[in-house]
Amino acid sequence: MTPEMKDRAAALLDTYRQRGLKISTAESCTGGLVAALLTEIAGSSAVVERGFVTYSNEAKTELIGVPADLIAAHGAVSEPVARAMAEGALARSYADVAVGITGIAGPTGGTATKPVGLVHFGLARKGSATIHLERHYGELGRENVRRRAVEDALALLEQALG
Repeated sequence: MTPEMKDRAAALLDTYRQRGLKISTAESCTGGLVAALLTEIAGSSAVVERGFVTYSNEAKTELIGVPADLIAAHGAVSEPVARAMAEGALARSYADVAVGITGIAGPTGGTATKPVGLVHFGLARKGSATIHLERHYGELGRENVRRRAVEDALALLEQALG
């Protein structure tokens, strides 16, 4: 991750710490990169409650309670699943805010309706409606799609602060 992303993560953690809030992540296409970035910062244990890497559909169901029929109906890369991932991470942790990320980083796996670079995000916060964000990054290469997804996850976590 870039020095700018680390600085941004540190500022985010400082604000969460000051407000007494904790974060949980549920990551598929980013494979834990959001949690890794946040935990690179000293003192992050005061804010990062836990991270779930739910790469497979089974992991989404078993670890964070995404209904298998929801995945079957909409596909793992979809708005309903991203929302359910965030809500499941929130429900299965002691966090106040949770972000869920599911997408197609490429270079394979895309379809006409779900192309490479499509990423869905969910952001759940106790006492608030779950937010959804959809991004179409395009075929930027796997590393760049994942990096852009981490940046957007940080933006959602910042947005949750109001």
